[in-house]
Amino acid sequence: MEPVIIVLIILVVLVFIALIKTIQVIPQASAAIVERFGRYTRTLNAGLNIVVPFIDTIRNRIDLREQVVPFPPQPVITQDNLVVNIDTVIYYQVTDARAATYEVASYIQAIEQLTVTTLRNIIGGMDLERTLTSREEINAALRGVLDEATGKWGIRVNRVELKAIEPPTSIQDSMEKQMRADRDKRAAILQAEGVRQSEILRAEGEKQSQILRAEGEAKAAALRAEGEAQAVRTVFEAIHAGDPDQKLLSYQYLQMLPKIAEGDANKLWIVPSEIGDALKGLSGAMGNFGGIGGGSGGNGGATGASVPAQERREKPHID
Repeated sequence: MEPVIIVLIILVVLVFIALIKTIQVIPQASAAIVERFGRYTRTLNAGLNIVVPFIDTIRNRIDLREQVVPFPPQPVITQDNLVVNIDTVIYYQVTDARAATYEVASYIQAIEQLTVTTLRNIIGGMDLERTLTSREEINAALRGVLDEATGKWGIRVNRVELKAIEPPTSIQDSMEKQMRADRDKRAAILQAEGVRQSEILRAEGEKQSQILRAEGEAKAAALRAEGEAQAVRTVFEAIHAGDPDQKLLSYQYLQMLPKIAEGDANKLWIVPSEIGDALKGLSGAMGNFGGIGGGSGGNGGATGASVPAQERREKPHID
């Protein structure tokens, strides 16, 4: 009885193993290569698949999603004989699982070597300055060559990126010095432009200030002259409106004499010719000057004729 149980247990285990081998579940975005007696039979897609146990075997499971592979820095010689280290990143996707399995032994290694050789060909035709400033051009050329070469391997290269381009240390130092000199030059130019603009604005401001000051002084002088003219006109009109007689004028002359004689620096002062007429009018108005008027009345005509237009008399000096 015991041997029968053992045989049944063995049969159950074999059936269980056969079921496991028969049912194959392939995840989404994946594929599996099935071989029968070492020969390619078919490609299993995502989902539940049935295979013949112990006859069909799964050779390889391939991820069909887009993959990102960074490659280590590679030394590349430019056209001007400078060695630069370039890091590359490849974005690829398997489009044919059968070709990726049987057309190339290791498509990752093949893509890496193809990238290195293509990159050396492209960079070899460029100088250092163009290499540093033409990343998009290098990416496009590299992708075109890789996509064409990997098509028969069932690989599609979607994108190629140059992660870093490192020139030699001496070249980096020279470039930093050149960039520093360029920055200093631009800073000096900007500072000179700022000083020049400031001087121009200051000169323009001074010019405008002088113009406005001159215009203000001219307007002030014009207003002052107009005011003085208006004052003279008002006084003149008031005098004529008041119709002053000879007596009032004689009295005003006498009041102005002390003001004329004011100041210690005045050594000479001028007596107008009309002062005689004013004194005669004043003597006629005031009885206190009768003697003076009578003494001069006999030769009044001679006095009027002998007195010049303006008579200069010396101001008496008071110690």
